[in-house]
Amino acid sequence: MNATASNTNPNVPIIREFRANNGKVGGMFDGVPLLLLTTAGRKTGRPHTTPVVHLRDGDRYLVFGSNAGRPQHSDWYENLLVSPQATIELGTEKGHVRPFAARAVVLDGDERDHWYERQCAVNPAFRQYQEQTTRTIPVVALHLLDLSADTTRARLIGEQLVRHHDELRAQLRDVRARLDDLLTGEPGSAVPAPPADLAVQLRGHCLTFCHGLQLHHTRENGAFSAFEDEFPHLVPVIERLRAEHHVMEEALEDFEALLREAPSGDDVARFRAELDRVVTGLEDHFAYEEANLLPAVGATPPER
Repeated sequence: MNATASNTNPNVPIIREFRANNGKVGGMFDGVPLLLLTTAGRKTGRPHTTPVVHLRDGDRYLVFGSNAGRPQHSDWYENLLVSPQATIELGTEKGHVRPFAARAVVLDGDERDHWYERQCAVNPAFRQYQEQTTRTIPVVALHLLDLSADTTRARLIGEQLVRHHDELRAQLRDVRARLDDLLTGEPGSAVPAPPADLAVQLRGHCLTFCHGLQLHHTRENGAFSAFEDEFPHLVPVIERLRAEHHVMEEALEDFEALLREAPSGDDVARFRAELDRVVTGLEDHFAYEEANLLPAVGATPPER
């Protein structure tokens, strides 16, 4: 499922408006500099997208964990403490929102105080937020991925990409094996309903795979922007990969909807069929990506 697709997420209308209008949002956020920040959920690993106010400082973007002055830190901030790798979306001169890979660094001491005071001067509501809570509102600097500064970094990212692919392949093999263990009946015969605890485990393993794939694609989409800027000849390849990501995200959304239902014996067969639909072409997608991106960054595609 897309990181913003949940009907329970009150930020969905803002996120959709942001993406549809090149980063511009009306209403209470009219004229306010926003970016979309996607983090990995610290408990589920699922990507979570949040609109946040920012200040720009050269090549980095500063965001503020005010949580409107509530006693607890923002979820996105807690997520970044566990995994500082993030994806941000920004309006651009190209006329559309682009995703960018980013690394989060929490500011402290005088630097934190300086930038929080700057934000209060721009938007006095942030001074009120600090007065409402006893916690120190964190300031986080988001540094965009820049491949031009280090010629070896793109190769290392390419090698990391292959490792992620292999991890997802292993998760997929495990999920399929668990489903096959439940499908023990002869063709056409009734398949016994799995025990409740086994059904819960099955759902958990499936969701782990889905969330891992979603997060991988979200982070790739951000890194792809840096690849496009550094290797313009790869733009057609990256456009195809992003289009394939979108198709798979729609299939994952349908699969997650199925997983919310209480599984019976028949549902196990449906799970297997729907999972096969989700990953149809996934191996081809991985292979195309490895064959076309890795040589461009000096990495050797693996032999399969």
